[in-house]
Amino acid sequence: MFGKGGKNKPTSKITKIDTLIGHNSEITGDISFSGGLHVDGVVRGNIRADDDSGSVLSVSERGLIEGEVRVPNIMLNGSVKGDVYAAEHIELAEKAKVSGNVYYKLIEMMRGAAVNGKLVHELPESKQDFLPAPGLDQDEVDDEGVVKS
Repeated sequence: MFGKGGKNKPTSKITKIDTLIGHNSEITGDISFSGGLHVDGVVRGNIRADDDSGSVLSVSERGLIEGEVRVPNIMLNGSVKGDVYAAEHIELAEKAKVSGNVYYKLIEMMRGAAVNGKLVHELPESKQDFLPAPGLDQDEVDDEGVVKS
């Protein structure tokens, strides 16, 4: 989707794109959606989709979002100026730029992607889903997945 193929091509599958914001478009205001949203232009506002919706946001290298993003699945190759929350999966392609924190469950980050903020791993809802690193017992790891000293 983002490149000409080869090793750096993101592997995620995009669902059907229901909404397209073209490269000559600029939206001012918040967007709430379900399904697939592709941003090639500029959005000055927050973008949101329900965590359990399976929705996908893709942002091309020409795309810019100035606001908070809360979408379950994100494929980013453009820029976001604000915090990003990916309840399921985020893919940061080689031209992705985030000025803010990235909260994720599963992340893929290509060489060249940049995050000017924190990468924060969100733990599964149930501790039973959390498995400590090989060789560690569950009681050797705290609630945030950090090894106890």
